[in-house]
Amino acid sequence: MSRFPRGFMENSSMEEPKIPLRPTICFRPINPSDLERLEQIHRDLFPIRYESEFFQNVVNGGDIVSWAAVDRSRPDGHSEELIGFVTAKIVLAKESEISDLIRYDSSKGDETLVYILTLGVVESYRNRGIAKSLINEVVKYASSIPACRGVYLHVIAHNNPAIRLYKRMSFRCVRSLLGFYLINGQHFDSYLFVYFINGSRSPCSPLDLAVLALNYMRSGIKSVASKLTMKHEEKSLKWLKCKDNTRCLLPTQTKRNLATERLSSGYDYV
Repeated sequence: MSRFPRGFMENSSMEEPKIPLRPTICFRPINPSDLERLEQIHRDLFPIRYESEFFQNVVNGGDIVSWAAVDRSRPDGHSEELIGFVTAKIVLAKESEISDLIRYDSSKGDETLVYILTLGVVESYRNRGIAKSLINEVVKYASSIPACRGVYLHVIAHNNPAIRLYKRMSFRCVRSLLGFYLINGQHFDSYLFVYFINGSRSPCSPLDLAVLALNYMRSGIKSVASKLTMKHEEKSLKWLKCKDNTRCLLPTQTKRNLATERLSSGYDYV
């Protein structure tokens, strides 16, 4: 999977476009006439260089889908010039790095995901909701594919503005990846965010927690009668005194139970 740093912004060296008093932001597919501008923005926004093949796939609609943001109110023939973009591709869910988080439905055939590759907005047009709108275009596209289970992306761990945006848009941060990015010989951590769609959901969703709580309540009700008959024993039931500082076992617990508890908390979720 590509390790392009989504949203890793540097100070732009390009000449910033002047913003009209009332900009008219529109979104459209990226096309071949955008090639030079697309390459320029990527050079100025990201700390790595992209291969020519990547840009050709974007502008020619290869295996990459894309959207451009333009300001139709700009004068002097710049009304179709890119001020922002998002690129993404469809991947098979079972071959993705989050296959363990997707609940498969074999009746729907090969389930897919949409992976966001790059996302950027030129500096003078930031904080206007353009990045959010571009992501919404991706989500709408993914939701229109019946077999698609979600949209996911990586973000470098210190990009706090992007992280806040994804959380506000209900993306779930499901994993922390140490040293995921290698930029100029230095490793940077990453977070993996997912937006579940078309009935898919995280294993730790509120619905799952509610089901667990309901099952717990039902099992508790069933055990009330037996507990009443053991009232005398329960009065004398206390934690056992241990000779060291390790956790003590209740008479109803076993060492195997405790080992299972430790294993279940070992996965690196954030």
